[in-house]
Amino acid sequence: MGSETTFSAQKRTSSLLPTRGDRPASVLPRNRQIHKTFNNIKITILCGFVTILVLRGTIGLGNLVSTEADAENQHIVDETKRILDEIRSDKDPDDPVDQPEEFLNLNVTFSLGPKITSWDEDRKAWLQKNPLFPNYVAGKPRILLVTGSPPNPCDNAIGDHYLLKGIKNKIDYCRIHGIEIVYNMAHLDKEMAGYWSKLPLLRRLMLSHPEVEWIWWMDSDALFTDMTFEIPFYKYKDYNMVIHGYPDLLFDQKSWIALNTGSFLFRNSQWSLDLFDAWAPMGPKGPIREEAGKILTAYLKGRPAFEADDQSALIYLLISEKERWMNKVFVENSFYLHGFWEGLVDRYEEMIEKYHPGLGDERWPFVTHFVGCKPCGSYGDYPVERCLKSMERAFNFADNQVLNLYGFRHRGLVSPNIKRIRNESITPLVTVNQFDIRQSLHRSSRS
Repeated sequence: MGSETTFSAQKRTSSLLPTRGDRPASVLPRNRQIHKTFNNIKITILCGFVTILVLRGTIGLGNLVSTEADAENQHIVDETKRILDEIRSDKDPDDPVDQPEEFLNLNVTFSLGPKITSWDEDRKAWLQKNPLFPNYVAGKPRILLVTGSPPNPCDNAIGDHYLLKGIKNKIDYCRIHGIEIVYNMAHLDKEMAGYWSKLPLLRRLMLSHPEVEWIWWMDSDALFTDMTFEIPFYKYKDYNMVIHGYPDLLFDQKSWIALNTGSFLFRNSQWSLDLFDAWAPMGPKGPIREEAGKILTAYLKGRPAFEADDQSALIYLLISEKERWMNKVFVENSFYLHGFWEGLVDRYEEMIEKYHPGLGDERWPFVTHFVGCKPCGSYGDYPVERCLKSMERAFNFADNQVLNLYGFRHRGLVSPNIKRIRNESITPLVTVNQFDIRQSLHRSSRS
């Protein structure tokens, strides 16, 4: 009872306003409290109004929001640029700071590695000890396709997109024809950067894969556009190198475009190692490459004045030492191991109308090479829009031959969208056999 009485009294007292007699000293009379509250509200409203006027008079309400958003966006842009610049930089965080760049001594002969003189014998012995890794499978030579791109991001996002399309195109061709593929993004030798980066890579792969009979280099800007055609290796049993070109331009005119090193093959052999040893000394960056470029420009017809490149150096080597090398080099032009894109991409519709895959020549080019476009770089010899549209046409032209295996094709040569051209759900195993797949590729242009 006592506790209940106390609780009721507390509850009742807390619910009533204090009387005048027991009012605390800190509590103002009711009318004065109300008046003070109204004054505070007036002051708050006035301060808010003045603040709004000041903001509108200086930066404006809209600008306040947009400026904050712009500042945030600019911060993101700056941070992204900083990261990309750091990735694109050739500098290693572990490298010494402020070290002067050193160039090779012009009097010292450059080498890709220790001299090897018994590779044919060593490789033959290795193959005999490792019968599970034959260099010929079902009577066909084992082939390794090698391609790649710089370790840094492209200068523009669309360049990275077309690098992706390029490797997809090569993987498709290799998958169909049972070819192994290596995609490289590392500079194995900083002295041989640029045009020359392929040489140390190819030499290393040759020594690391004795089971491979032929190694095939292909530039990242070259696309397979005949997915059925196969290289006729039976023609090259007495040769160690196959490269697209024209003998008359090579020996009669000494043209710097007589051969193209954007797509070529070489046999895994001592001869190839010796060729690389003779080819490489013009490649080290700096004074060596610059001085070699002057020699090549003076010697080769039509060559602009720029530092030594691998293609010009090979042409110079084959001309100046013809007796040593040319008896093992097959200069191929019966099909397009390298097909210059300008004269091909605008004729794809005509090819589809008149011809079929499997020809590999000007009627249906085996390889379309986008020389001079450089979609990954910030410059090129041709307008970017023209290059990208042409590359899109070439990719879709080839991709249609692959999609046809599954009953689809692109809606157009410049469209990424596809459409169904047949329904194989009733008899899904009809096209599984490899022979049927090859026949389907031949029929793709008629679909």
